[in-house]
Amino acid sequence: MSSKTDIRVHVWVPEMFSTVGGIQTFSRNVLEALSEQVSVDSIRVVVKNDSWAMVLSHNGFRHVNGCGQWPNALRSARFASECLRLAWRERPRLILSTHLNFGPLADIINKFLGLPYVLVAHGVEAWDVRQSHLENSLKHAAKILAISNYTRDRLLQVRGLHKDRVVLLPNTFDSHGFDIAPKPEYLLRRYGLRRSQRVILTVSRLAASERKKGYEEVLRSLPMIRREIPDIHYIIVGQGDDRPRIEALITELELGGYSTLAGYVPDCELSDHYNLCDVFAMPSRQEGFGIVYLEALACGKPVLAGNKDGSVDALCNGELGALVDPENVEEIAQTLLQLLEGTYSNPVVYSPQLLRQKVIDIYGFQQFKGILSGHLKGLLSLRVPPDTH
Repeated sequence: MSSKTDIRVHVWVPEMFSTVGGIQTFSRNVLEALSEQVSVDSIRVVVKNDSWAMVLSHNGFRHVNGCGQWPNALRSARFASECLRLAWRERPRLILSTHLNFGPLADIINKFLGLPYVLVAHGVEAWDVRQSHLENSLKHAAKILAISNYTRDRLLQVRGLHKDRVVLLPNTFDSHGFDIAPKPEYLLRRYGLRRSQRVILTVSRLAASERKKGYEEVLRSLPMIRREIPDIHYIIVGQGDDRPRIEALITELELGGYSTLAGYVPDCELSDHYNLCDVFAMPSRQEGFGIVYLEALACGKPVLAGNKDGSVDALCNGELGALVDPENVEEIAQTLLQLLEGTYSNPVVYSPQLLRQKVIDIYGFQQFKGILSGHLKGLLSLRVPPDTH
């Protein structure tokens, strides 16, 4: 059993491995960055929806408390009790929660034990804070790490929230796991495509709660695109409860031969899917940031995103890709045609190596680690890595 002084930071996460998504990836990146700055023996990880064995088998942290083995009806209470018990016993210097929903619990601990806490704000959960207990937890946080300027601006609408406490920590990605490569032969065979055939790709959960990701608008744009590119093909990677509705829409638009719902794709095939496409498109209206944009850019692909959410940050205000009105299907169609036909006004999108280098320089893991260290240095006495550029 660890003594109180062994543990310097508690990290609370919803899950990292039991489901796939941006928050899960972000949480893993935060832990990896912290482990390079603070000994893993000084970090306590408390996970709501993953089991202890699941976390331990993936990243080797010694001090892990997972609640994923508990029934759903009891899991929140179990997670809260573990956080309270461990905070009382170990008195860490800092609590870092990778989701805002755990803020009220951190606020209670801060009130009674005086332990400072930092919250991470991603997307929709931070854009319309109305519950008083969550609003209070934001006001009392030592810092709030917002993954995009859009999320930060929305948060600052909370009354009484000091702007100096809300700082940027943009998402990062695994640059080693995504690289430029030819269209994979096995995927061409799987989807019945020719190498010369142009492909649009979206990677997103097909969930009713994710309908604003923009895959419906891309589907509705395909009939217009087909007038110029008759054999265009659209692939959506992801699964979820919105699939039956999308299948019905594909039937309605007579796009059965021009679109594929690929469903779940393992991580080992994700880079290959990016390399299969000619354009990555996700004109979202409700994206906190969008790690998938970074992954596609690292594979040297032109990217289309929406201009009304955190996607703007991921594409650096259009420096790295095309930004469109995500509710304007005609604009989506016209911009996709430009990207596919090589006529888009920003020549950077047609320079795969330059795209890859730029996204690594701006959003690579070393930059992420340095920014995180800078935000936490006063709370954890971290050494800020030197600038490598």
